[in-house]
Amino acid sequence: MRISHKRKVQLKLQKQTPVFAELATKAAPKKVAKAETVKAAPVAKAEEAKKVVNAAAPAKAASAVALTPKQQQVLDIVVKNAEGLNPKGIGLEAGQEDAKAASWATGALKKLTEEGLVERIQLAGNKVLYKAI
Repeated sequence: MRISHKRKVQLKLQKQTPVFAELATKAAPKKVAKAETVKAAPVAKAEEAKKVVNAAAPAKAASAVALTPKQQQVLDIVVKNAEGLNPKGIGLEAGQEDAKAASWATGALKKLTEEGLVERIQLAGNKVLYKAI
């Protein structure tokens, strides 16, 4: 791409239409006013929220970890199979193709192992089983 063309494109991207510029200037003072009027109330609410979170945290340490839907699905499959499963078996049970099954499950299993929800058992060679803790 020519340099002159790049400059023109950059100028077009930086240029604002008059209507948009007016909206941006009108909206800016309103945002500042709202921020000033709401300052005192969130402090009390934040303290109450911390108390609620701290009281609930010891009850369920496992649920405090935010899992993606894929990670939750992998965790459910591992919990169902108490004897342990390899990544390919987990992927197949989740409905993945035979060729992609192991690689599909590996990322989620790594995160679950780091969080301490799943135990990784190294067998002979490169064989691995995953069990729920």
